Amino acid sequence: MTAKIISRLLSIAAATGLAAAPLVGQAQQTMAQGDLLGLPSDLSMLQDSDPNHRVATAVVNGFVITETDIDQRVALLLAANQRPVSEEEMLRVRMQVLRNLIDETLQIQAAIAQELDISQAEVDQTYARVAAQNFGQEPGKMDEYLASIGSAPQALKRQITGELAWNALLRRNIAPFVNVSSEEVNELIDRLEASRGTEEYRLGEIYLSATPETEAAVEDNANKIVEQLRQGGSFVAYARQFSEASTAAVGGDLGWIQLAQLQNVQLEAVAAEMSPGQLVGPIRIPGGFSILYLIDKRQVLMADPRDAVLSLKQIQISFDPGTSQAAAQQRVAAFTEGVQNIRGCGDAENAAAQLGANVVTNDQIRVRSLPEALQNIVLQLQVGQSTPPFGSFEEGVRVLMLCGRDDPQVAAGPNFDQIMGELEDERVEKRAQRYLRDLRNDAFIEYN
Repeated sequence: MTAKIISRLLSIAAATGLAAAPLVGQAQQTMAQGDLLGLPSDLSMLQDSDPNHRVATAVVNGFVITETDIDQRVALLLAANQRPVSEEEMLRVRMQVLRNLIDETLQIQAAIAQELDISQAEVDQTYARVAAQNFGQEPGKMDEYLASIGSAPQALKRQITGELAWNALLRRNIAPFVNVSSEEVNELIDRLEASRGTEEYRLGEIYLSATPETEAAVEDNANKIVEQLRQGGSFVAYARQFSEASTAAVGGDLGWIQLAQLQNVQLEAVAAEMSPGQLVGPIRIPGGFSILYLIDKRQVLMADPRDAVLSLKQIQISFDPGTSQAAAQQRVAAFTEGVQNIRGCGDAENAAAQLGANVVTNDQIRVRSLPEALQNIVLQLQVGQSTPPFGSFEEGVRVLMLCGRDDPQVAAGPNFDQIMGELEDERVEKRAQRYLRDLRNDAFIEYN
């Protein structure tokens, strides 16, 4: 149930100053809620509480979540993250995995209680499809891979069972009762057209809630997450495990949005200055902290130049082992001058031979598939022109010559049915969150 640009544009009209209330207002709200509960301001604990003591397993309505269940699911996460984690971070990961397993168990139990059969054949079929996507014609290698990372096929199949069970519950109990009118869809189409040409952003978010009492600890945790991400951690994996926003299920992906939809002036100001691929945070906002990652940026309903399809010739020289720095520099200078004198792509092979260079033709190359440093350079080229030389003495020095370019068509935008589907998905997602909260509230959970 991913939220994309269409459904998220609904929140533009709601982008008011309410979400930008100061932290003092949040603290007052928290205190007011405490007063409603009748809690004393000076608590006296009847037993010692060690905040560093964490339980490892649980029994959910009679179903036991074992240490092995947690170990195998953690192994999946660590494999996706592809980097070691500290002992302190591992503790946080294990607790989050336990919470995920509890929710998964509640979803499966709810499906069984309503006689929604998730057959083993359906689970096995989904598992085989995932294996084929990752291991091609040898899906059996999936079992070997899972064992090699400390997990097991049963762990992944349990996760698949939970997802199938939850989708079945949503199809029966929520989706049939979600309605979107034609007027809403047409109004949204009008908004999209009115915003044509304005910038929109595809952002990833990790949100951590905090109260005045927990603010320091949460900020410290957020800083550690940012540090791990800067060292190569997977944003998607961390968002799924740690974010408290509804987007956690989709790896923190907000989809394509306009900045006003963030409904927070601090986040808007930060995101407006970000470049694709940049990570910023933690950012203190009312109620907690946010970590933002700018996945991409574009203009609404406008063709993206980076979707242009290119025909390129790559002209490259290499250097023999033992070539001196001075000799290499001299050859690069001659190569640069020679490339500038090439008379278009038809002359490339002959000219390259005289320069002692190799030529490789590359067709159907999208601009966005090139390294970011080259994208803007290539977009400024005319047919027959080349980029400045790039590379190194070790790997070779090369240029790219533009031989053809097919520009993308102006985006037509989503149609009526696509918008209708997006709005329905958004509403199902919101009701699904309430449904899961109800399952948690009614559950009997014992921690070991």
